[in-house]
This record gives sequence, structure tokens and C-alpha cells, in this order.
Amino acid sequence: MPQNRFAEVRRFESIDSTNRYLLDEARAGAAEGVVAVADHQTAGRGRLGRSWEAPPGANLLLSVLLRPALDPADRHLATTAVALAAVDAIGALGIGSVQGTRDGRESGPSTPRAVGIKWPNDLVDGSGRKLAGVLAETDLLPVAGSGGLPAPIVVGIGINVNWPAGDADLPPELRGLAVSLRMLAGAPVDREALLDGLLAALDPRTAELGTPAGRQRLSRGLAAACTTIGTRVRVDLTDSSFEGTATGISPEGHLIVTSDGDTKTVVAGDVVHLRPTA
Repeated sequence: MPQNRFAEVRRFESIDSTNRYLLDEARAGAAEGVVAVADHQTAGRGRLGRSWEAPPGANLLLSVLLRPALDPADRHLATTAVALAAVDAIGALGIGSVQGTRDGRESGPSTPRAVGIKWPNDLVDGSGRKLAGVLAETDLLPVAGSGGLPAPIVVGIGINVNWPAGDADLPPELRGLAVSLRMLAGAPVDREALLDGLLAALDPRTAELGTPAGRQRLSRGLAAACTTIGTRVRVDLTDSSFEGTATGISPEGHLIVTSDGDTKTVVAGDVVHLRPTA
């Protein structure tokens, strides 16, 4: 286990939500760096209230407690830090652009599929299949006895490590849409090695949250890893939607989209990659 700010790892065979657990610990005054890892979550959450179920112990389900001194407008970069650390850790295992198989069989090579970030918070392979999701939650209410600690941000990530083993494990509506590291590597993947690598990579990424220059480096890292750039997208906002082409990431980490000749900056929204028409 890395000897850094994330050395305190609390493990659970089953828990409702690692995010919920760490938010409760933060309200009780827990310091930055506590990590919760679960074999199974009974109420794991994704963006927009989505849920995801996998066999216990198959995948990496974890949350980290951060307390960066960030303005509210910059808190989304905590999600970026965790997503980039995950990409780093997967690459360190040699899976970022390895030979995998299209249908998940564990024999025979196919085309390389690099792991990248679909803005704002999903990890995907080179063909757009979802590998992981990241969800950040914060508590801005003052807590008695907190000693003036910065507001907590809990960032959870769920990475498909050894499940699904192939498309046959998925319901029909998800086949071709989700992928696991096992499918990309063509063999089972060591979940503990991935955890160690992620926490080691997250320590310097977390330090970057604390300075303007570091936050800009996180945004540049997101731009370099972002699979959304150059893609035709539909952006669903709270009360409207529009289509355009994603052209870049702003210095603040927001998505830049060109639509009908206008340049729009998307601070928050659900982004759908549109398939090109024949």
C-alpha cells in the first residue's frame, strides 16, 4: 500500500455506499486521505441516479475523502484528479493500450484500445465502451468541532476489473457498451495492484488541486486524455439540449463545444457521443 496521504484504507465486504460512508466520516471530522474500498455496494450510485451491479469482489469500488481548499467553481477538478489517477494506474499495469478481444474471449489479439476519459467523468476504451464511472459529492454544511477544515469532497470510482468477463455477462441492452480490464487484457487483472497504483498516482494529482498552476495542469491532463474532443455530441442540460462538435477543454476543465457556428462552454451537463451517420 502506498505510504502517502491515502495510506488509511478501510475495507468492507459489503456496504450500502462508500461515498455515503465517507461523507458521514467527514461530518464526524475525519481528515483528508481516508479511503473506503468495498467488495460489494448495495446502493452504489452513479451520475443522474444510475446504478450498476456486479458480482462481489469482481471490480474495484472505492471512495476517497479529500479536503482541498477550492472555490466552488473548481470543485469538479477533484473528479478530474481521480479519473486521471485511474488512467495512470491502468496504464502502469500495461492495459491502457493493450491487445484485447472484441467479445471478451481470453485468447487471440485484436486492435489496441487505449483508455481515455469521456467528459466529464467516465473512463472508456478506444471504441467508447464504458470502463469506469466517477462520482463526486460534497458537504458544504459547517460541522461543529471540525476545526475549520475545508469542506469535504468525497470522490467515488467504480472500475470494471474482472467483470464483465465478456459481453455474454451483460444484459442485451448493455452489450457493446460496457467493458472490463479483463476483456481488454485478455486475462484476469490483479485488483489490489490496481488499487495501489491508483492511490499512488492520486497523491500528486491531489496536490495539484491546491495551486492555480496545478489546477491548470489537471485541465491539460484532462484535455490530453479526453475522448470527447473531436466528437459530435449532444449536450443535455437541465432545461434544454443542443448538438455540436466538442473542440477542447477550457483552462478550468470545462468542455468547449462548437454548435451552429457558436462556441459554447459546458460547465455541467450530460454529454452523449453521437455516432456518425452513413
